[in-house]
Amino acid sequence: MFLIMLWLERNMMPCFYKKYFGFECPGCGMQRSIVALLKGDIYDSFLLYPPLFITIALFIFLGGHLIFNFKHGASILKWLFILNVIIIGINYLYKIMNTTTSCCPS
Repeated sequence: MFLIMLWLERNMMPCFYKKYFGFECPGCGMQRSIVALLKGDIYDSFLLYPPLFITIALFIFLGGHLIFNFKHGASILKWLFILNVIIIGINYLYKIMNTTTSCCPS
């Protein structure tokens, strides 16, 4: 596990949007959040990218639904996806608003 964390830390991909357009994308912070989670630092992982936990739950439930075919699995997946999109959107707006206000002092 330690080798995986080291490899992930050394081989993080730069954000395409941040590199070429100068602003973060809705997924910025996910790689760092995954590395922090693998290190066991749940608080830092949440601060870096709050939607990570609902995304993990979504994929775990999706795998379980594909294997066991839960009775209301499709409906639950739909609502988990909607919740995930909402949290990603709120997180993105929060980052954009904080970046805008912190870079331009009044």
